[in-house]
Amino acid sequence: MNRNSVLVATACLPLLILMVGCAPMHDNRQSLSQQTPAVNVDSALPAALKNGWPDSQWWKAYHDPQLNALIDSTLKNSPDMQVAEQRIQLAEAQAKAVKAQDGPEIDFSADVERQKMSAEGLMGPFATDLDGNTGPWYTNGTFGLTAGWNLDLWGKNRAEVAARIGEVKAREAEREQTRQLLASGVSRLYWEWQTQAALKTVLTQIKNEQQNVITVDRQLYQNGITSSVEGVETDIDSSKTEQQLNDVSGKMKVIEARLSALTNSQSSVMKLKATALPAVESQLPSQLGYSLLARRPDLQAAHWYIESTLSSIDAAKAAFYPDVNLMAFLQQDALHLSDLFRHSAQQMGVTAGLTLPIFDSGRLNANLDITKAQSNLTVANYNKAVVDAVNDVARAASQVETLAQKNQHQQQIEHDAQRVVGLAQARYSAGIIAGSRVSEAKIPALREQLNGLVLQGQWLDASIQLTSALGGGYRAS
Repeated sequence: MNRNSVLVATACLPLLILMVGCAPMHDNRQSLSQQTPAVNVDSALPAALKNGWPDSQWWKAYHDPQLNALIDSTLKNSPDMQVAEQRIQLAEAQAKAVKAQDGPEIDFSADVERQKMSAEGLMGPFATDLDGNTGPWYTNGTFGLTAGWNLDLWGKNRAEVAARIGEVKAREAEREQTRQLLASGVSRLYWEWQTQAALKTVLTQIKNEQQNVITVDRQLYQNGITSSVEGVETDIDSSKTEQQLNDVSGKMKVIEARLSALTNSQSSVMKLKATALPAVESQLPSQLGYSLLARRPDLQAAHWYIESTLSSIDAAKAAFYPDVNLMAFLQQDALHLSDLFRHSAQQMGVTAGLTLPIFDSGRLNANLDITKAQSNLTVANYNKAVVDAVNDVARAASQVETLAQKNQHQQQIEHDAQRVVGLAQARYSAGIIAGSRVSEAKIPALREQLNGLVLQGQWLDASIQLTSALGGGYRAS
């Protein structure tokens, strides 16, 4: 082999190492695919949804300043929102740190060293006091600039940045999910309190009517017109009503305590004013398809975690390829501080470095397997979340529809009961019956109002759950 052949072979050796010398990649793990729920995908959304229902601040549709203030206080002061916000800031800072690794770096360094030379070492001639030398002690000084740049030829750093950005997006969706959960939680408790307050009002009316009947029965008994046995049943019913009033008052206090905890209120007493319950109405879309579930922030968070892990897989694959680094330095270096700023003390250099993994005992493949397993786990979690979301929407929609129908039937029952009251009042006006008989006719009608209020509160709670199941008007950025 002649001299030229040796030179060519030597020049091609690094290229040959790059082509065949890197650690082998074993990418055999099967990736999971994202699932689309097996329901009708609604391509033509109903008018209510085209108009933006539900809105991201859906609770304002109730036009209740008291509720708005409670939710605003919750979103402002809740520790859960603070945790979600800090998670976003942490993810953003980590993304910036990873992105900074992809750029060049320039450092300034300076040091001074006081050293005694060894007469038996490599610098032995400087350890003796010869003409022109000041040994064996020397003060060495160095200062200058160093620069480095890791050339991301295979996109490893870029993939890691994309993974971090995906995590930031996921954290933002999680913050929105926390916001919706808090808003729906406060709304449900608030309207439950208002339902109990309405029940308390009607129960008070029932007790008044019962007391009126008891008063008349006692007068009739004192006048010898009736026996004492006839008023016993009314007394028992009055005691039961009193017990119901106590139960309602206890529930209202419990709800107030829970609202105080959710809103992180510093006041020990939650002062709420009673207001009328919203009317029962139908605002359901004709079809509940996957296009609506795309508004759920929890699904969007799961989607962004998938995107993040896919980028992490790309980074793990790029680790099998060589790293190329450029380094340079410009310094002043002198064995005597008096010579440090001379032009002759200047030194500079440029280095191109290459690091190629050849044998790593399987560490790179293990890291790739871990990354792919994590990606498959996020896909599996996403698929599960999709199925759970479909079930949540279907259940909540069914409850809303069923309770709306029950409310319609109950309204008819209340209307018929009110007709009985009207007839009793007409007979009383004609002098046919006593006034206590009118109170006896009002009590069943008021009982039906109680049933109607319970159904109305249940429908309101179910409609809030449906709004939350549909993402509460979340719009992915």
